[in-house]
Amino acid sequence: MHTLNLGILAHVDAGKTSLTERLLHTAGVIDEIGSVDDGSTRTDSLALERQRGITIKSAVVSFAVDDTTVNLIDTPGHPDFIAEVERVLNVLDGAVLVVSAVEGVQAQTRVLMRTLRRLRIPALIFVNKVDRGGARDGAVLRGIAEKLTPAVLAMGRVEGPGGPGARCVPYTGADTGFTDRLTELLADHDDALLDAYVRDAASLPYHRLREELAAQTGRALVHPVYFGSAITGAGVDALVAGVRELLPAARGDGAGPVSGTVFKVERGPGGERTAYVRMFSGTVRVRDRLAFGRDDRRTEGKVTGISVFDQGSAVSGPEVGAGRIAKLQGLTGIRIGDPVGVPDTARPRRWFAPPTLESVVVPRPPANRGELHIALARLAEQDPLIDLRQDDVRDEVSVSLYGEVQKEVIQATLAEEFGIGVTFRETTTICLERPDGSGAAHEIIEQDGNPFLATIGLRVDPAPAGSGISYRLEVELGSMPFSLMRAVEDTVKETLAQGIHGWQVTDCVVTLTRSGYWPRQSHSHATFDKSMSSTAGDFRDLTPLVLMDALKRAGTTVYEPVHRFRLELPADLLGPVLPVLARLRAVPGTPAPHGAVCVLEGEVPAARIHELQQRLPALTRGEGVLESGFARYLPVVGTPPDRPRTDRDPLHRKEYLLRTVRGVAAGEQPR
Repeated sequence: MHTLNLGILAHVDAGKTSLTERLLHTAGVIDEIGSVDDGSTRTDSLALERQRGITIKSAVVSFAVDDTTVNLIDTPGHPDFIAEVERVLNVLDGAVLVVSAVEGVQAQTRVLMRTLRRLRIPALIFVNKVDRGGARDGAVLRGIAEKLTPAVLAMGRVEGPGGPGARCVPYTGADTGFTDRLTELLADHDDALLDAYVRDAASLPYHRLREELAAQTGRALVHPVYFGSAITGAGVDALVAGVRELLPAARGDGAGPVSGTVFKVERGPGGERTAYVRMFSGTVRVRDRLAFGRDDRRTEGKVTGISVFDQGSAVSGPEVGAGRIAKLQGLTGIRIGDPVGVPDTARPRRWFAPPTLESVVVPRPPANRGELHIALARLAEQDPLIDLRQDDVRDEVSVSLYGEVQKEVIQATLAEEFGIGVTFRETTTICLERPDGSGAAHEIIEQDGNPFLATIGLRVDPAPAGSGISYRLEVELGSMPFSLMRAVEDTVKETLAQGIHGWQVTDCVVTLTRSGYWPRQSHSHATFDKSMSSTAGDFRDLTPLVLMDALKRAGTTVYEPVHRFRLELPADLLGPVLPVLARLRAVPGTPAPHGAVCVLEGEVPAARIHELQQRLPALTRGEGVLESGFARYLPVVGTPPDRPRTDRDPLHRKEYLLRTVRGVAAGEQPR
């Protein structure tokens, strides 16, 4: 029995959850098709999903197609929940990208297709809703070729689109127009096939073309397009046949070393964690001790239960092997994104931009602050990118966001699952800081008022955009005990969470240039004396002070997130819209007229995109269509915004530590 881990991806409301229901029904897993509107679908199990009619969390179901078990993963379509999609991409063997035959290619469709192609994930395209009024099969196919990829091929035709009787007729080898288009598409990627086609196109047997189509689809070179309706079932049998024939099954050595990744975590009624794991190699059995986690969190636990997916549900089993998806119990402390077994360092961790918005969460009543923090910590287990940020000075907690819908969902989840009412303050933009140049600083034991038994020298250098933070040594690794070395490195990364202006510092190289310590010692015939011996605490306290001095000398620039936008609007309204874009600090390109419609592309600060979305209907008589997505970070124009600081901020920490330690040494009372 083979396994295929298949993702269903789409822009919101394209019908992917309805397609999931139809696939389960076609495979005989369910007797009755659930409805998104009625909240009766198999994969939208959360109460909030059923109320809103949207997918918020990824869900796994399974069905069998001949000798293949398909683990189907339904993903959110709304861009505010793109983090859920990102985690799923890491476990897929193939995907079905759903496009609406009415709305056509939309903003999120483009983002998803670019990512699928960049990761070379084999993908079929399913044009859904051919039975709906306004369905445009030919125009949508042209839009796919123009906006997503030209390497597409329609696998059938639609008869009677736009009505409940719409039929989808698959092409066969007897359709010469189809075989000609198929041959030309495949020949673009196969010189031998091109040579045979040029010499004698009629000599190419149809079965060879189908085999080559499967091979090139499996290498993500071409993308077959199917038409149909998830509601009526039209075209779904052809899609299932395409999934079986054209998408490659999972591969992996069940006898090899254990290696997998966690893409989802749930909590049971008793608070115990259940990890959804995709196995890439090896076999995990109940009662095995399994290593998991990253870097300093690397640990191990005993697997107490395993459930694998079979015919629509998770079934307890004794083991899970390579290529499968399973739910593992017993691994205390496991998190989303954790590798299990041997980490696969070749797999990238991120494909989409991080959240660019944040907001303070305010409990109602204020006495619920403690319960709020516990509840948000539980939500962060399921979505680490909400990135809780505690400000103990103001007694506030903030979260990172992708958009306003995500904020509403967090608010509703806190109310329904935890009984906590909350409001949000105004959403603000998350900026970042990058060093302007190089800067160095150092502190030496017992010199210049250094109150700590530690010598540390650090240099900060700028690095290419997008490279993140690197840490290097210019001292011998054995010049200090490993625990002290590790204390410096860990504290450097923690300190860079808040730079000179309070924002995360990134794209830099931090180098340890000096080190020194006093070995563990005591007075004669006495016990250990802290006043004579360096500890990791000395290095954790001194590192932020030295690093911030170095960062000040290097200088930093605050960068704000910028979105790329594409705006379609009536050509006669371009004049009134341009001044509004200018006031929003947008930088539009050259307008491209297309008859009565004008297309305008450009960049706009992420902080202004929500205002643009709100004003667009009134500006364009309701005819404007806006697509936008994160593009890059650019320096802030004018005075850079300072992020509110916390008591953990290194600048405040430096002032407090030096005042306290040096003041006590001088005989003052600590404040």
